[in-house]
Amino acid sequence: MSINRRQFLTTFGLAALATQMQPLIAQGKIAPNTILKPPRLQVGDTVGLISPAGIVDPKDVESAKLALTAQLGLKVKLGKHILDRYGYLAGKDSDRAIEVNTMFADKSVKAIIAMRGGWGCNRILPLLDYIRIGSNPKILMGYSDITSLLLAINARSKIVTFHGLVATSTWNEFAVNYVKRTLFNAEAVTMKNLDTEEGKMQIIAPGKARGKLIGGNLSVLSAMVGSPYLPSCYKSILFVEEVGEDVYRVDRMLTQLKNAGILNQIAGFIFGQCTNCNLGDEPSFTLMQVLQQHILPLGIPAWYGSMIGHIKDKFTLPVGTQVEIDANAGTIKMLESAVT
Repeated sequence: MSINRRQFLTTFGLAALATQMQPLIAQGKIAPNTILKPPRLQVGDTVGLISPAGIVDPKDVESAKLALTAQLGLKVKLGKHILDRYGYLAGKDSDRAIEVNTMFADKSVKAIIAMRGGWGCNRILPLLDYIRIGSNPKILMGYSDITSLLLAINARSKIVTFHGLVATSTWNEFAVNYVKRTLFNAEAVTMKNLDTEEGKMQIIAPGKARGKLIGGNLSVLSAMVGSPYLPSCYKSILFVEEVGEDVYRVDRMLTQLKNAGILNQIAGFIFGQCTNCNLGDEPSFTLMQVLQQHILPLGIPAWYGSMIGHIKDKFTLPVGTQVEIDANAGTIKMLESAVT
């Protein structure tokens, strides 16, 4: 691709984004460079369950309904296409996109939780109605492949989204506590690891930093590079997590973020958990060596091992809000509430 054509496509994408947001700005629903915080949850509210990615087992839907009603006192509304099957996807792209759009437009639904990740959210990003979504800010939560929705809706509709439990996650005391404090109580929470084997952290580079919290699953995020669906990473705190990837693949994805100019923009870096990430069959660097190679030259605070990712004990991370990180202590301190 020629430089002129690349510049044209970049400019066109940014112009299209600006044009799409103008109706919301003109209506006074959002101001330029601001973020929309969704209303907090209350006991008795209705949460919508959707399947925007991989296929869902009917038994998991029933288990999710029990967890949300028993542990959080919420009512549950199921998406019309929640049990659809289309190859390895939970329904056709158009139907899964309609489900997202419909749940945001539904005044009775106060929050939306994805049933599971897998693959498929990137496919529906061009089909979402970002103006309608931005006109109806509400909590959207999930992780793994749901990273696509969290980042795209934050970028295009200016809504704070939440990297946390999916409906099929383990709704244990640790995870539910962060959900309640962040989404119900509107607390500015300080997230700190448990003192367990899973909670062990390793400092990459010491120090503190402040910035907008952005991130999600590393492979999903890297697959979004070059699209108009990534929020600005300028002076942000970038968090990532991964599962089932050999170390050289993590290296490859971080290299992509570096070559795209993303790593050079960030103010701080957190790698959550790399669950079942192996060295592979060939001679390899360790994961920590790869992280040091990419992150140390940036001169920013960074650590590995935050309780983020494909693990039972999870933080609820507000994508798009201001935080302060302390790499020495391994803490993420919210500087503002994430809901109103």
